Amino acid sequence: MTRRTYENSEIRVQWDSDFCIHTGMCIRFGDGVFDSSRRPWVELDRADVDTIVSAIEACPTGALRYERMDGNPGEVAPRTTTIVPFPNGPLFVRGEVEVRDRDGEIFVASPRVALCRCGHSQNQPFCDLSHRDSGFRDHAAAPAQNREDAMSPDDISPENL
Repeated sequence: MTRRTYENSEIRVQWDSDFCIHTGMCIRFGDGVFDSSRRPWVELDRADVDTIVSAIEACPTGALRYERMDGNPGEVAPRTTTIVPFPNGPLFVRGEVEVRDRDGEIFVASPRVALCRCGHSQNQPFCDLSHRDSGFRDHAAAPAQNREDAMSPDDISPENL
């Protein structure tokens, strides 16, 4: 596990290797701020703070987070939580996400997470790219049948899992 913090007078950026699955979204949108071939790999003075924020919010895993130091508000989670299965990969979740342990205690609260669906991650319930080596393949679409029988999150308890 590696955690790094980078900051300047406008923004503090935190990166957590436990959640990073190297999608490269930060590199594509960061105007040179993020570059995995460079050390340090984050140089905040290469772009304006709004560009940095856009790149971080493009990260689907929550490995990158930020705090604005310039008085502007930080990231706001989408009002509606969405879960999008990535082809042959994780579930990308956006919204007011709380991942809890078996005792109901929050161990991750984030507006973005990538959850494992292959079952092979060593970082359960989060994706660690194990799906690549496991040969995991998904189906193109979720079946529409029996959706009315689906359980509400309020109905879930250890007894009915």
